[in-house]
Amino acid sequence: MKLRTGEYFIQEVFRSLRRNNWMSFASVGTVTVSLFVLGVFLLLVMNMNRLASMLESEVQISVYLEGGIKAEARRDLQQDIVNMQGIETVKFVSREEAKQRLSERLGDQKYLLDALGDKNPLPDSFEVTVVHPDMVGTAADAIARMDGVESAKYGQDVVRHLFDITRLIRIFGLVLMLLLAGATLFIISNTIRLTVFARRKEIAIMKYVGATDWFIRWPFLMEGMVLGFIGGLLAAVALRSFYAAMAAKIYSTLAFFPLLPQYPFMNYVTAVILLSGMVIGAIGSTISLKRFLKV
Repeated sequence: MKLRTGEYFIQEVFRSLRRNNWMSFASVGTVTVSLFVLGVFLLLVMNMNRLASMLESEVQISVYLEGGIKAEARRDLQQDIVNMQGIETVKFVSREEAKQRLSERLGDQKYLLDALGDKNPLPDSFEVTVVHPDMVGTAADAIARMDGVESAKYGQDVVRHLFDITRLIRIFGLVLMLLLAGATLFIISNTIRLTVFARRKEIAIMKYVGATDWFIRWPFLMEGMVLGFIGGLLAAVALRSFYAAMAAKIYSTLAFFPLLPQYPFMNYVTAVILLSGMVIGAIGSTISLKRFLKV
């Protein structure tokens, strides 16, 4: 592209924006609102995905040992579990530690343990975590068959429902984001089509005097990108304020909720929103202009 041609395209873009200032304002507003809504769902999906991943990573197998197992046999069993494929960590929990944990968990109702006196019905156990949550069932079945193991539990029903929920969250989020992106593209393309329609006679004249399709298309393409960039910038600023306010509200009530940290996460979201605005604006302009180039 020659420098003079590039200057002409830029002048045409700003001339069109000034000439159709209300239409340009409507286009920017549409892009801003659409990308803000898209960004909000992106924030929600990313944070829900983080929450789901953390819940999955916390799934562990409780391996209860047979009573009377000797210390040497217990150490050998622990090493056998460690050597299994897919096992991440194996922690030994003594009967005394298990009773202490139960007492802390009961809180004000820990007096219920007083009825036991010095007796401790809880067995020694291992807490086993796996590399990938999907491996927990297979690992539990294999461990349960080992000598010295009374049972291996991991809350089968709870874990199964947890996996189903996290899978639905990810699929639903992806589908919803695609639908919103499609709706945004449709709205922008129709908004820009009004600008193109207002200049249809000018486009026809340019075609008749020998202008190429790309010479005609570039100003509209750049105009769409400018509108998309401005709308994306406004949406990104609003999203940063929204996420900061949401994070402050959540941390004031749920201090340990695993929100993604604002930095650098929001920098990536800003880049995605700006790029999405420009791409959608360019695609919308191309779609809008296509039928008017057929002279």
